[in-house]
Amino acid sequence: MKCPHCGQEMPDGHLLCDHCGEEIQIVPDFEPEIETEIENSITETLSALASMQGDETVQEGTVEDTALDETDSEKEDVLAAVKSWRPQIILGLVILFVVAMVSYALYAYHIHTVDYQIGRARMYAEKGSYNQAIDCLETAHKEHPEVAEILFLEADYYYLQQMDAYALSALMRIIDGERGTSYAAEDVEEAYGKIVTIYANQEAYGQINELLQGCDNERVVSRFQSYLAMEPEFSYVEGSYAEVIPLKLSSNTAGTIYYTMDGTKPDKNSQVYTAPLFLETGEYTVSAFFVNDYGIESGVVTKTYTINLTVPNAPEVELYSGEYTEATMIAVEPVPGCKTFYTTDESEPTADSVPYTGPIPMPLGKTLFKFVNVSEEGISSEVTTRTFTLRLPGAILPTEAVTNLVNRLVETGYLEDVNGRNSRQSGNLSYRFSSVVKIGEDRNYYTINEYYDDGAGMPSRTDKVFLVHVYTGETAQLGYDETGAFVANPI
Repeated sequence: MKCPHCGQEMPDGHLLCDHCGEEIQIVPDFEPEIETEIENSITETLSALASMQGDETVQEGTVEDTALDETDSEKEDVLAAVKSWRPQIILGLVILFVVAMVSYALYAYHIHTVDYQIGRARMYAEKGSYNQAIDCLETAHKEHPEVAEILFLEADYYYLQQMDAYALSALMRIIDGERGTSYAAEDVEEAYGKIVTIYANQEAYGQINELLQGCDNERVVSRFQSYLAMEPEFSYVEGSYAEVIPLKLSSNTAGTIYYTMDGTKPDKNSQVYTAPLFLETGEYTVSAFFVNDYGIESGVVTKTYTINLTVPNAPEVELYSGEYTEATMIAVEPVPGCKTFYTTDESEPTADSVPYTGPIPMPLGKTLFKFVNVSEEGISSEVTTRTFTLRLPGAILPTEAVTNLVNRLVETGYLEDVNGRNSRQSGNLSYRFSSVVKIGEDRNYYTINEYYDDGAGMPSRTDKVFLVHVYTGETAQLGYDETGAFVANPI
C-alpha cells in the first residue's frame, strides 16, 4: 500500500507513514475529486434509471418486430419480468446513494469533534511532535473555544519544550476568557495555579504579586497570599481623636513592616514595626510599607492623626527638697481623674511604676523621688522631682535596732532563739528594717517588718510590724488607735 500523502510504500497494517509521519485514514478523506466521482456516479445512476424507461419501450418494440418468431405468450412473459425487477433496481440504487451521503456526513462530523482533534494531538505528543500536536489543538480551539482542556494541553506541550512564555500565554487565555468565553471557576483556578508554578520556578515573584493584585477571585488570592505584598492596614482611620490611640499595623502574610512617624518616606532602614504605636497629644504622620518573605515590597501608606488631649498637671509634693533630721512623711496632692506613680531609683516614672496610695515615710539617707500623674486616657504629666536627705544625729543604726528587737522577742518567748525558730511554726522568722516613722509629738521609730521562711527559700511578709526607738532602742509593736493613727504598743 502507498502513502496517499508522499507516495512511499507502506507495510500492511501501518496507520502512520514512516517517511512523512502522516496518519493514514481508515475512512478516506473526501477530496474534491472523490466528491466529483460520487456526483458522476449518481448522475450515471439517474441516467440509467431514465434510460430504463426508454429501454422498456425499445424492448416492447423489439418484441413486436420479432412477432414472427415468438408466440404471444412469450411476449407477455418477457414484459412481465422486466416490469417486476424495475422497482427493486431503483430502490437499491437509492439506498446506495443515501448510505454514501450519510457516511460522508458522519466522517465530516467526526474529524471536527474535540475528541478527535485532542486524540490526534496526544498521538503526535507521544511521538515528540509537539508542534503538530499544538496545530491540532489550535484547530480544535478555533471551533470549540469553550473547551478549557484544549488550552491546558497546549500550555503543557509548550512547557515541555521550555517555551514558558507561550505556555503562560495559553493559560492567560483561560483567565481572560478569550473571545467572550467564560470558563468554569475550577478551570480558572487551575490556570492561576499553573501560572504561579511557572513564575515560582523562574523565581519571578514580582510577576506573581502583580498577577494576584489584579485577581478578583478570593479563593485564588487566599491560596497564594504568601506571594502577595499588600499595603499595611492601619487599625485606626486617620483623623482627630480625644484619647490616646494604640495604633496597630498589620500585613496580609508573613514579612516585615517598616514605618516612620515624622512624615518621611520609609525604607528598609526605617523602624521595624513590632508593637502598637501609642499616639498621645500632638500630630503624627505615620507612613509604612510591607515586605513579604520573597522580598516583594508593597506601596507606601501614609495616614495623619491629631490627638487632642488635656495634659494633667504635674504632681504637687508638699515637702521641698532638702535635709531633714527627724522622721517625715512625704505626701502628694491628689488630682481628680489621675493616678500618681513614683520611682526612687532615678528612672522615669510611668504607669508601670510604684503607685502612690498615701504618705510615704522618708527613707534614711539621700533619696531621689520622681512623681508623675497619669490621666484616665493614659496621658502623662510632667515629672516632679524631689531629693530628700534624712539624717538622725545620735540614732542607733538600723542593724542594731533589728538585733535589739530579736533579743527582746527571745526574752518574751515569742522566739525560741535568735535564729527565728518558734514553737508555733515549722519554719523560721526573720526581720528587716523598713523605714522611719514619727509616732506622737517627737518619738521617732524604726519600722521593722517580719518575714516567714518555710524552708523553700522564698520568705513571705507577715502582717506584723515592729518598732524600735531610734535613740533609746526600746521595742514595740505598731498598732492603731480609734482614729486610725499610729501607736506604739510596748513588747
